[in-house]
Amino acid sequence: MRKMTILLIFAVLMWCVTGCQSPASTQSIADESSTAEQARNKEDETQSQEVENLTESESNNIEEEETMKISVKSADNEIIYELNNSNAAKTLYEQLPLTMEVEPFSNNEMTFYPPQKLDTSDTPLSSGEAGTLSYYSPWGDVVMFYDYCNPNGSLYGLGEVVSGKENIEKLGGTITVSIYTGE
Repeated sequence: MRKMTILLIFAVLMWCVTGCQSPASTQSIADESSTAEQARNKEDETQSQEVENLTESESNNIEEEETMKISVKSADNEIIYELNNSNAAKTLYEQLPLTMEVEPFSNNEMTFYPPQKLDTSDTPLSSGEAGTLSYYSPWGDVVMFYDYCNPNGSLYGLGEVVSGKENIEKLGGTITVSIYTGE
């Protein structure tokens, strides 16, 4: 509404000024107005392109973040997990590849210990469902559940199994945890 009022006042002033000027000066004012409008249109177009490029770049970054996958392999079995975008999952992902011993714990999980503790800030709590990859912060171990576990305030979610859920319980000995490339 404010822009319309300003535009109306500008139009009235232009009409008053052009009534007192010669036709040559009226044409000059019209040319200047047209040039200013073209410059504004070009600036708007440039800004729109910059926003589009930024949005496309952010979209690519988000897509890359959403596809963190890891492979957990033993001599005979492989499990593929898709990690969430939490700080803990990113901290684990940055430590890969790892070769270490896997250890059974209780009657529902296999565990391994990454060399560095994971950053659990902004990391959701784990549901404890079979097929979840979790991090138990008091002990610093990554947990692969093959059966349900009661959730608690120290168990953080890292991701979910994509394939090989039936192999979690079969893991044993030395495992390799690496970035999954799909090959």
